[in-house]
This record gives sequence, C-alpha cells and structure tokens, in this order.
Amino acid sequence: MGQGAYLSFQQLIDQVGKTRSVLRIGEEWLQGRACFGGLVAGLVYESMRKQIGDAHRIRSLQISFVGPVSGEMFEIESEILRQGKSVVQVMGRGIQNGMAQIVILGTFGKPRSSHLEVEPERFTFSENPNEIQPAPYIAHVTPEFTKQFDYRYVSSYPFSGSEDQTLKGFVRFKNEKGSSIPHLLGLIDAWPPTILPMLKTPSPISSVTWNLQFFQDMPEFDAAEFCQYQSCMTFAHEGYCCTSARVWNLRGKLLATSQQTVVYFG
Repeated sequence: MGQGAYLSFQQLIDQVGKTRSVLRIGEEWLQGRACFGGLVAGLVYESMRKQIGDAHRIRSLQISFVGPVSGEMFEIESEILRQGKSVVQVMGRGIQNGMAQIVILGTFGKPRSSHLEVEPERFTFSENPNEIQPAPYIAHVTPEFTKQFDYRYVSSYPFSGSEDQTLKGFVRFKNEKGSSIPHLLGLIDAWPPTILPMLKTPSPISSVTWNLQFFQDMPEFDAAEFCQYQSCMTFAHEGYCCTSARVWNLRGKLLATSQQTVVYFG
C-alpha cells in the first residue's frame, strides 16, 4: 500500500499485533500537528488486549499523552506488569523517533461473583439526532480527523463564546462498523474538550491525561450508530481544565465514563 493511501480506523486497528507493531497512521487522522488521540489510544490498547486474550475484560484505562504523534511511522509496545487470579495489569507505549509519546496503564479483570450488584442509571436525551443538523467541516479550523465522524451538537459549537460549562450531543462514525473498545475510544475522544465552546476564537489546546472506566463485557453499540455524549467542566484555572463525561448508547445504557485534563491557551 502506498505512502499516501488512506487507511480507515478499522484497517489501522487490524495492523496491530501482539507485543510490538510498527505502522503509519496517515495525515487523514491529524488534529493540528498531532494525530487524533482516540485513534492513537485505540491502537496501543489493541496491543495490550492481545497480550491477555479474551478471558479478562477491560475495567479501566489511565492514559498519558506525553507528546504529539505525527502521521509518520509509529511503534507500539505492550507488556504484562502483573497477572493475578482475576486481575491483570498491562502497560502499553506508543513510540515515535525513539521517544514514548503515549503511555497507557490498563486494568483487565475476569468477572467475579458477588451478592452486590448496582446497575448504572439509564439515561436518554430528549433530543432526536436525526432532527439535528450535522456539524460542518470548516477548513483550517476543524481538525482533519473530524471528517470521519458525524456530529450532532445539542449544546454550543466550539469557539462560540458560550457560557455553558457542559458539552452535549450525538456522534457516530461515518464509514465504520464495529463494537470494539478502540471504536468506543474513538467515539468518546472525537468530541472536543468541554472548554472549547466557551472560547471565542480558535486556540491551541491539548489533552494531557485521560482516564476511563468501562461497565460491560461487550459494549452494546455499533460504530455506525449514534452514541450520546455529555461532558461537564469541573474547573478551568491557570491554563488547565478538568472535565468529566459519560457516554451512553441510544437505549440509555452507560458505556463508559471519562475524565480528562487538558491544557489550553486563550
């Protein structure tokens, strides 16, 4: 396949093997000077998952975006740190130019019997995504990777000077199918940081850390179906912003929770 050939989200995930992989992401997945973080995290996660097989399922991820990943050659490594009877701790790294640019710690665990079971509350937006105008792609303003997603904003668009400290809407892949954790990471991180609608002009912004928790064996969603997303800003101070988000399928079942720390200028 040529250097300029476009690779879909799934095609890139399919290139990831166990322990070590080297691949080229491509410029179609850029957001400014760096590649889309949801895809980069999904690639490293896939290597981590293949370390342990299917007996354990993902419980949580702690992600540090150490530096920007370009669209050029990208190396992925993963290793098991500790394997107990039920829980496995795995570390994954994404390396470019000899330096770790993303580091992920993952906790995988087998189901355990318990007398206590608390289901997360179901939640469904009152809005219908099919009645909302798709968000437009704006050259030189909207990141390149957003061409791969269908956004239906319920709250304000980025850089609109809104006073609302929440971001809410629906999102799906435009040309992908699948229900894997990498696809779910892509759908969650496709959204801009919650602070962007509050800014009045385009400003540099970058995720530093990203923590996620998952609640079911197999996510009940399809990448081609809309997911519901709502994020609230905890604080913004001295150029750092902390947000907390939840993502549900259209039937109101909670798929994951997400917390991010981002740096912003503006």
